[in-house]
Amino acid sequence: MNEATLPRVVVLGGGSAGWITACLLHRAWGARRGSVTVVESSGIGIIGVGEGSTPQLKGFFDHLGIAEAEWMTACDATYKLGIRFTGWSEREGFESYFHPFPGPVDLHSEPGFVHNCLLARRGFDLPAHPDDWFLATALAEHGRAPHAADSFPFGPSYGYHFDAYKLGAFLRDWATARGVTRFDRTIREVEMHENGDVAALVTDAGERIEGDIFVDCSGFRSLIAQEALGVPFRSFGDNLFNDRAVVMPTPHSGTPRPQTESIAMRAGWRWQIPLTSRIGNGYVYSSAHISDEEAEAELREALGQPEGETRVLTMKVGRVEESWRGNCLAAGLAQGFIEPLEATALHIVIVTALEFAQAYETGGFTPQHRDAFNATIATRYEGIRDYIVAHYRLSQRTDTDYWRANAKNDSLSGGLKAMMTAWFRQQDVSAANDSAYGGKRYYADASWHCLFAGYGTFPPREKLQPPPTGLGVADIEGTRGMIDACLANFSRYDPLIG
Repeated sequence: MNEATLPRVVVLGGGSAGWITACLLHRAWGARRGSVTVVESSGIGIIGVGEGSTPQLKGFFDHLGIAEAEWMTACDATYKLGIRFTGWSEREGFESYFHPFPGPVDLHSEPGFVHNCLLARRGFDLPAHPDDWFLATALAEHGRAPHAADSFPFGPSYGYHFDAYKLGAFLRDWATARGVTRFDRTIREVEMHENGDVAALVTDAGERIEGDIFVDCSGFRSLIAQEALGVPFRSFGDNLFNDRAVVMPTPHSGTPRPQTESIAMRAGWRWQIPLTSRIGNGYVYSSAHISDEEAEAELREALGQPEGETRVLTMKVGRVEESWRGNCLAAGLAQGFIEPLEATALHIVIVTALEFAQAYETGGFTPQHRDAFNATIATRYEGIRDYIVAHYRLSQRTDTDYWRANAKNDSLSGGLKAMMTAWFRQQDVSAANDSAYGGKRYYADASWHCLFAGYGTFPPREKLQPPPTGLGVADIEGTRGMIDACLANFSRYDPLIG
């Protein structure tokens, strides 16, 4: 295939995943006569689980040249500087912690945090709670926007909260205005070539939609990859127990902070996500430990909302064995799903589209690099899964069967075991991160330290000793002073008024 005949890409399914993929592939090949067509049915709703992102979503918009002012208002979006975890630990002083998106300023404070964590792991009583060490934590706590004054050149890394339906609609309009074709159709059949590739999608009216590459964004059903091509699905259910979510919007009751709230519940956790138009709430839980009716009742009680409509969603947690098989690329829920604890769903969609475009083109628009691509995506899923599993395995809660079952879960990967071993044996966590994940660092060292330290996984308080004279200890007061000085360069942020 040469540039005169770049691939005809057909994306099955819209929503955030379908339109993000369409935008990225059109960005890669549209100007060179490649074509992208999205086939979606207005009669089929989208799941829309989770309305938060990692900083990769900002990178996506920057890559396309779309300014925040152009899309955030249209999608009821707000800024996200990290996640506040509450109730995941019963240890005194560690009932809550913030997981920030690390930024440039943190290069000056993170080493002190890591050093104090090592000394605390060795049994010395000194400041090692993550909330004291990162600029994004202070910005979220004080309700500041992530954009500094012009005189201060160091902004934090950040993501967004958004309305998933409106994001899909915005990207649809943006893409179609730039040459992406959209068909509102319901697909009846996937027509196959004799060689096992996909030949065309057949609509319920008998229309054939042909292409060279087909992207399956049809949700958990995975109409092309799993149903037509028979790609096996690998469940993560043996170490991620949550398989349901009950969701319920509520109105604002004050000025929200630029953070996601993750609050532990009896059989899972609930999110609280501020949009400009509402608060998004959802309780992610294990159906083996609580019924749908009980989960809804617990959520209503927590929110103080006896009335109002809810939806119960079933989650298929895991990944396909091959993201790219034949001439089909699976993306979004058709590719896999790791529960929404760290808002990684769109992160994986973006990475999948970008890495596929690169692998396909550098291989001369052939499947030359398909195996390497599949291996890379699979290990990314595994690395993200491990970090999510660690939230449950390391949790300092023992009050219900659910939390006790998670604490006893030994179905852990070698990588996660290596990270836990390094922490509890007072070894180098950074070296373990490199070794466990082949240098990929799916989560930064700072993130792992925030997780372990945020739960208070240190020796029991009664066994802690004061640091001896002469022991090098990080200057927590100096760090707080630096962060406070940086904080003065950021304006207050009220997403309800802009």
